[in-house]
Amino acid sequence: MLAAIKNFWLLLKKHQFLFEELVKRDFKKKYKRTILGMLWSLLSPMFQLLIMSIVFTQFFGRDKPHYTIYLFAGNLTYSFFRDSTYGGMNSLMSNAGIITKINLPKYMFLLSKNVASLINFGLTLIIFMIFMAVDGIAFSFRFLMLLYPILWLIVFNIGAGFILSALFVLFKDIQYLYDIFTLMLMYLSAIFYYVDAYPEYAQRLFYLNPLYVYITYIRHIVIDGYIPGWGTHLLCAVYGIGTLTIGALIYKKNNYKFLYYM
Repeated sequence: MLAAIKNFWLLLKKHQFLFEELVKRDFKKKYKRTILGMLWSLLSPMFQLLIMSIVFTQFFGRDKPHYTIYLFAGNLTYSFFRDSTYGGMNSLMSNAGIITKINLPKYMFLLSKNVASLINFGLTLIIFMIFMAVDGIAFSFRFLMLLYPILWLIVFNIGAGFILSALFVLFKDIQYLYDIFTLMLMYLSAIFYYVDAYPEYAQRLFYLNPLYVYITYIRHIVIDGYIPGWGTHLLCAVYGIGTLTIGALIYKKNNYKFLYYM
């Protein structure tokens, strides 16, 4: 494992200039030919939150404290996952013209999409912090622990991107199936509702959803004011490492097939 990480780092460093240019291209491409440009990175989540707050507060959060922050934490995490994995899924096919002509590590294109999504997530996180201050949530040192679920979410996104990009090259139908999957995942991640209305056994089933685990960790830190237990920490790591390992194996096994299907 350490040898693989070292080789990966050396290859990435070797192609550092190209990688940086890919990240810049992927980030700017999203807002190309728009009047407000990158400002949409801040406005888009704000508009989404406004609409969801108006719709769902009356149904789910009328008597709940900090419901807007509860909603924002869920939507922020889900949007980062969705943006990152959608970009990862298309990373190989959208760069087929380069991949078929130049011998480069293919994972560079996947990672550049993830870094671009991470930059967008970071900008939205600033807005999230502003909303927290406005909502009267006091900042404390425990907020540093937010780095833990975010780190494993990044690893999870990269692993999911490996799986999706490999499958998308081989089976184009995966993009339509993934649309359905992400819609289902949104409703199963308790973004706008509370799970305490369900029986205890049903609440445990939510932890089978990795995205719910990352969302819940963030909510415990920000809203509930405590750091989750070791079980939640372990789940964050297991989902991240497990998905990355599966994705890397699928990628490695099918790597030689990619050029034939592009």
